[in-house]
Amino acid sequence: MSPVETVRGPVESGQLGHVLMHEHVFVLNTEMQQNYPDFPNSWDEEARIADAVAQLRECKARGIDTIVDPTVIGLGRYLPRIQRINEQVDINIVPATGVYTYNEVPFQFHYTGPGLLFDQPEPMVELFVQDIREGIAGTSVKAAFLKCAIEEQGLTPGVERVMRAVGQAHAETGVPITVHTHPHSGSGLVAQRVLKEEGADLEKVVIGHSGDSTDLDYLCRIADAGSYLGMDRFGLDVLLPFEERVATVAELCRRGYAEKMVLAHDAACFIDWFEENAKRAAVPNWNFTHISDDVLPALRDRGVTDAQITTMMVDNPRLYFEAA
Repeated sequence: MSPVETVRGPVESGQLGHVLMHEHVFVLNTEMQQNYPDFPNSWDEEARIADAVAQLRECKARGIDTIVDPTVIGLGRYLPRIQRINEQVDINIVPATGVYTYNEVPFQFHYTGPGLLFDQPEPMVELFVQDIREGIAGTSVKAAFLKCAIEEQGLTPGVERVMRAVGQAHAETGVPITVHTHPHSGSGLVAQRVLKEEGADLEKVVIGHSGDSTDLDYLCRIADAGSYLGMDRFGLDVLLPFEERVATVAELCRRGYAEKMVLAHDAACFIDWFEENAKRAAVPNWNFTHISDDVLPALRDRGVTDAQITTMMVDNPRLYFEAA
């Protein structure tokens, strides 16, 4: 076993229990919140915290012990608020470091870095390593994993720069990586190539949102290269219907790939990308309890065993976080 950093401090990897491997507590744009506080939803700090506590308690009541939260720069990471929530609910929340972008890096990195106006080593690597080794923004909370993204736009210069910085920080610290990908453009394979070039251990990489695809050849290529498949958008039926998501996981289990899958929803207690009522109407099952209530029974009906479910929800997360 190895210690895994959480919002409440380190826990042994063997104590993570049942894990949802890709969830968010809050996804927020602070600048929008400060300037347009009622768009697209009103913001009441205390009410949002109380609602998050209630949702996480429901998640815990279903037998979930840990959520892995890849909220990084670009998604509104703010640990003091998450600490307040975690004081009120007995669940492990595993924090991340990294940058979330589909195109350009934040302007704070535009002119500073290798070969740029202010030529120096990549500052993102130093910042990510600081989050991992020293703590995030003056808190005692240390990041337990790294996050980057590659979407339909592909490997833009900004996306590649972040991804290589994540790969370098991984090589220096050994903490694992999660990548937001767009499987329909094959970007998971691109991410594996780039990260491997930076010295990343692909067995410590989750290729996120692989569950948006039913392309078994593509998914097996990802898994055969060593990475975990993030079957992590259950409830987002507008992107792929429930039946197809379940059938894909069941078939991969039948083929012997349970040891290469992790499960989640990519849900949030609150996300400011959508108007709340419209979101609930469009994706009513996009919440932290959908896997426990609906997905696991459906997988069992399709022949997935309890041992395979334990592999995906307990064993694989533990191995992902254990030191190489």
